[in-house]
Amino acid sequence: MSKFWKVFKNLLFSRGNKEFLIFLMFVLLSGAFWLFMTLNETYEREFSVPVTITNVPKNVVLTSDETDTVRMTIRDKGITLVTYMYGDGLKNIKVNFSTYARNNGMGIVSAAELQKLTYQQLASNSRITAVKPEKLEYYFNYGAKKRVPVRWSGRVIPDELYFISRVQYWPDSVDVYASTEKLDSISTMYTEPLNYVNFRDTLLVSVHLARSKGVKTVPDLVKVGFFTDVLTEETIEGVPIQGINMPPGKVLRTFPSRVTVHFVTGVSVYKILSYEDFTVVADYKEMKASPSEKCRIYLRKAPPGISRAHLSIDEVDYLIEEDENGL
Repeated sequence: MSKFWKVFKNLLFSRGNKEFLIFLMFVLLSGAFWLFMTLNETYEREFSVPVTITNVPKNVVLTSDETDTVRMTIRDKGITLVTYMYGDGLKNIKVNFSTYARNNGMGIVSAAELQKLTYQQLASNSRITAVKPEKLEYYFNYGAKKRVPVRWSGRVIPDELYFISRVQYWPDSVDVYASTEKLDSISTMYTEPLNYVNFRDTLLVSVHLARSKGVKTVPDLVKVGFFTDVLTEETIEGVPIQGINMPPGKVLRTFPSRVTVHFVTGVSVYKILSYEDFTVVADYKEMKASPSEKCRIYLRKAPPGISRAHLSIDEVDYLIEEDENGL
């Protein structure tokens, strides 16, 4: 060990290395001098300062965030600005709820008031040259709420051979806190826009609900499940044709009496379908208004989970007869 130290000492303090150490020392001294001169200059820098609403009464519900952020441009020497950036010189601004709350369900803190509260934390030579936004607003009510369903928004498109057979939400409804006027206008809470494409398996997404000024949702984070199924073109045969708007004592006879429905659906949905899930009708009022040998028929009802449903034929022969059962 002593031998190694002796070799290292000889290398370190050799003539060439001495000159390098002297050069390095001057570089460090000049760097320190330059840094000192730089930090002693006056600069302006923008800071993001959190603002917290404090002393909120127990019977009050804040319908905006408890903590907001304002941007302040501060002018001072570089060394002071560095302490604001990396030290505890510029902390959270605390705004007393009752000082700025108004009777209309909102509170307003002006830029001047924000500066006044911030100056309490700054050095004596620091100056605030700009505040954004020009005022801070917060909203509240006294517990008025409404429960509304959740719905997704955005772009959710499965792979070409798949479709979304079912959407589920956890929870499926949320409590909304807002002013009475806003509560009256809210019937559904939508998620932030989603963007998912070309998926095949079940897609589970955790997403925040869309934000609106003066509106608070509990909870504000929900889970949405998109359940997929394989697309298939199928048919259901034997769906009976029913007459609607028939006068008393009259009955409709059609030829044929039953038709086939074509549609696109998922394999799992098709397995549980029957002709009873569909309703095909012919309207007596239309026959009376435009007499003809044939009457038009319409697919009036189809079950959820299918698309592009249509009948195999649009018109059928018919007769209007007396209803023997009604006599």
